[in-house]
Amino acid sequence: RFLPFFCTQFFGAFNDNVYKNALILLIAYESLRYTALDSDLLNNLAAGLFILPFFLFSAFAGQLADKYEKSGYIRWIKNAEIMIMCLAALAFYMQSLWGLMGVLFLMGAQSAFFGPVKYSIIPQHLAEEELVSGNAFVEMGTFLAILLGTAGAGLLMLLDQSTRWISVLVFGLAIIGRLTSQWIPVAAAQDPGLQVEMNPFRLVKQTMQYAYGTRSVFLAILGISWFWFLGASYLTQLPNYTIEVLSSQKSVVTLLLCVFSVGTGAGSMLCARLSGHKVEIGIVPLGSLGLSVFGADLYFASDMPVVETLRTLGQFMQLPNASRVLVDMALIGVSGGLFIVPLYAMVQQRTAAEHRARVIAANNILNALLMVLAAVVGVLLLGVADLSKSQYFLVLALANAAVACYIYAQAPEFTMRFIIWLLGHSMYRVKHTQLQHIPDTGPAVLVCNHVSYVDALLLGGAIRRPVRFVMYKEIYETPVLNFVFRTGRAIPIASASEDPEACDQAYESISRALRRGQLVCIFPEGRLTRSGELGEFKKGVEKIIERDPVPVVPLALRGLWGSFFSHADGRARVKWPRRAFARLDIVAGEPVAAETVSAELLQARVQELRGPVS
Repeated sequence: RFLPFFCTQFFGAFNDNVYKNALILLIAYESLRYTALDSDLLNNLAAGLFILPFFLFSAFAGQLADKYEKSGYIRWIKNAEIMIMCLAALAFYMQSLWGLMGVLFLMGAQSAFFGPVKYSIIPQHLAEEELVSGNAFVEMGTFLAILLGTAGAGLLMLLDQSTRWISVLVFGLAIIGRLTSQWIPVAAAQDPGLQVEMNPFRLVKQTMQYAYGTRSVFLAILGISWFWFLGASYLTQLPNYTIEVLSSQKSVVTLLLCVFSVGTGAGSMLCARLSGHKVEIGIVPLGSLGLSVFGADLYFASDMPVVETLRTLGQFMQLPNASRVLVDMALIGVSGGLFIVPLYAMVQQRTAAEHRARVIAANNILNALLMVLAAVVGVLLLGVADLSKSQYFLVLALANAAVACYIYAQAPEFTMRFIIWLLGHSMYRVKHTQLQHIPDTGPAVLVCNHVSYVDALLLGGAIRRPVRFVMYKEIYETPVLNFVFRTGRAIPIASASEDPEACDQAYESISRALRRGQLVCIFPEGRLTRSGELGEFKKGVEKIIERDPVPVVPLALRGLWGSFFSHADGRARVKWPRRAFARLDIVAGEPVAAETVSAELLQARVQELRGPVS
């Protein structure tokens, strides 16, 4: 169900990069055969012609992708690609530079129409737990296509009758892409009654409004667009960086591009593994941290001795800092994969299906805008400010840190999820059992034993759905952790004797959450265990279910007793833990129907799941 689409998008991206890079090389080395215009001007014109259609057609394409069945829509796009490649072969045969430029514009238009359906079809063919893996494969395939397209164009342009071979390849890739598209499963139209808007200004405004509709989605789109700003900046400056800073030949450019592309693909696949088969946005800050750290280190690693004759690949590899430059480029790519894959999956997951393609179209518009901005910033910093290429990369690393801080300040959820993810992959080794008992939709109450200060964080990291945790006010106000609890919209509670107002407010908040179809998790013991044994369950859970009769799912935490955040051997957080990297089990039992709920029954169920040791 996924392979035909993956192959179709891969061969399309491969074709784009073969043609685009062949044209760039043709302009660089043979432009005088066609025109007296400067080659730099022609290269900038070519880049502009490829990006311009994303401004012109993305919004319209988003409408079509939402209105029509997607697999058939993709086949029409691939039919258009075949015809465009026929025009490319004709332009090569007639040696018409302006004809080739026109074809480049048409290829950009074809990519602009494919973009919204490319990412909006994925959630229709994959389950939610497969979203991250699907996006990882798409990003890996995209950067592999960039690498192979760039290298393939370079090799073919060395051959006799190179344009003929390029024509055969791009036409063949278009045919292969069309054949693979034939097996893409049907993906139903999400908004078949949509009235297509033809006014381009009103259309772009409407499309952007869909992106603005959900704040977290819009911030994710900003993050994606920033990634393409960085990617465009690095890839555009790599050739001149290699010549001016590394004093090396074109073979080193190819090596750096290869390392960067393979790193991005590897980072995308690593993201799928680290996410644990769910959309884990806690990995995004890890990616942005890597982009800044390794981008800054690239500046310090670029201190190379200047030579009169450009170094060969072999001579470059003998330099002391050569391996450090390659490692930095690879880890920038890996960090980029970790950064962008969860953001794409987040946009798909949190966007309503009926206008998902239009949100992707808005993303493509912003991506194109940021890529143009990357070119402008490059001109200003490298030309006007006269920075060196390595200094420019340092500025990019610092700017990335600033952008990351802005996004995470606006959406603290990223930081919260990062802390949860880090906790579950550093101090604890977390294993989940039978969490399928927690319903995928609708309201439910989760009850669990209370062993440590980080119980809510560990449970929140394991459960796929967002959970509203009800916790004792003293724990809620714990320094540092309070930021996470507030961001996760935890509900602080106190006993009626301690703080009657806080108690009443907590019950009201719980009721509102359940009526909105949310999950609520409570710790019926009321306080952390001081002995490691399960305490008595208070009657508050009965009061909650009496007010809102919903299923109750028992949970048990096993393996936390003795950890740094538990009360084993004295006060928590002030002693050396007896067990580092503790093995932690989270076990769920079958739901208990609302009419049979009692504190005693739930305590017995949790005791049974927990076993003899916490």
